Amino acid sequence: MKNYIDGFVLPIPRKDLDAYKKVAEQVAEIWKEYGAIAYFEYVGDDLSLEGTKSFLEVAEVKEDEEVVFGWVVFPSKEVRDLANKKVPEDPRMTALVVPLTHPEKLIFNASRMIYGGFKSLL
Repeated sequence: MKNYIDGFVLPIPRKDLDAYKKVAEQVAEIWKEYGAIAYFEYVGDDLSLEGTKSFLEVAEVKEDEEVVFGWVVFPSKEVRDLANKKVPEDPRMTALVVPLTHPEKLIFNASRMIYGGFKSLL
């Protein structure tokens, strides 16, 4: 069976990128504990190609924000589905992510994240 991935794109305020990175490093380890084979996050660098819609447009990125593009690799959809149930219940996730979503500390706004699960094509 081929791997399964979850992919996401989200805007992060430029001033909060270092704080987000520290949290993402810890979150990556938690996902791996629940079965992820690999966890990647990248910051946008070259986001425009004439004739296409960019991540900047789709994610409605503001002037003071960066685009983060990431994906989590799982050995199967079944492992991914189980991880997607277990990870949000892990108390470490609550301690790491919830503070970032409070209005006074907003770094991560889930309503602006673009997300999807993907099965292998090639």
